[in-house]
Amino acid sequence: MAALIALPMMTRTAMAHGDKVHVMGVIEKVDANSITVKTKEGKSVEVKLSPTTIYTNSADKAGKLTDLVVGQRVVIHADSKGKVLIAATVKFAAPSTGASSGGSSPN
Repeated sequence: MAALIALPMMTRTAMAHGDKVHVMGVIEKVDANSITVKTKEGKSVEVKLSPTTIYTNSADKAGKLTDLVVGQRVVIHADSKGKVLIAATVKFAAPSTGASSGGSSPN
């Protein structure tokens, strides 16, 4: 019974193309081993990184782990190994720059 209840919660990170899990949101934490993403549903999802993880920016240019910062929007396609997600690809946008910091907009 518990497994049936947990299944819909697990699908909040939708299945992407093929058999990949699709994780989309804003980076809460990033280090050499993993990225924690806050989804639009407010859930924090940890995705492990591997030496084969491919990083690209929103212009489809090659990137690297050090390009990622807290606050960036990301789309991750990950493989599921039991309860662990391992990033195959990480696509990232430019970090937010004050647009949501409450500053006034120039008019």
